[in-house]
Amino acid sequence: MKFATEEELAGHHAATVRGAIEGTLGSLAVTLPATWYLNRRWPAFRALPPQLKALGIVLIVAPCYAIQTERRGVEYDESTWTGAAKAMLDDNERKEESRWESLTNGQKMKDWAMRNQYKIILGSWAASMAIAGTIVMRNRYQSTPQKIVQARMWAQGLTIGVLIAAGVLTQTQRQQAHDNRSVDHSWAAILEEQQKEEQEIQLHLTQAKPQTQSA
Repeated sequence: MKFATEEELAGHHAATVRGAIEGTLGSLAVTLPATWYLNRRWPAFRALPPQLKALGIVLIVAPCYAIQTERRGVEYDESTWTGAAKAMLDDNERKEESRWESLTNGQKMKDWAMRNQYKIILGSWAASMAIAGTIVMRNRYQSTPQKIVQARMWAQGLTIGVLIAAGVLTQTQRQQAHDNRSVDHSWAAILEEQQKEEQEIQLHLTQAKPQTQSA
């Protein structure tokens, strides 16, 4: 078992801090202009209390902060891997690239959608909410309270639709995983790579002995 050195711990900390900064600044670059625009163009949003507006920003910034922080940390960890584990990861990456290249365009779209299903669902929900809110607020024959009630009804309906879509996609993914299940032999691959490394070391030592004796 390999223990992390002080240098590796410092590098991991720097990578996670970098990810935290990227996630925070990136999400703020989207949420702050969006909040300003909604506050300027949408009377119902402008009427909301500042605490609720701040909560909306936090609900977007916090996940982006956490996801990007973890992503940078994992990237740094993978960059420090060596030996059998590194060889196995490289082999898996080559196999995945080969599998991806063998897919048709339709299969690639389906594969991408299955791997990013929650991003698609949340993005579709947010886009549909924005469109519905815009349509509702442009109705000149309704008062602001009526528009808020109607927007809330749209939100409830869209949320139910998102939950149904998430359930269908999750069940489909589980069924595919069950149909294509395979036994994990990664531990065997690591042992095989370690044996190869030991054999190479022994070979180098064997070749070095005659040279030492002749000297």
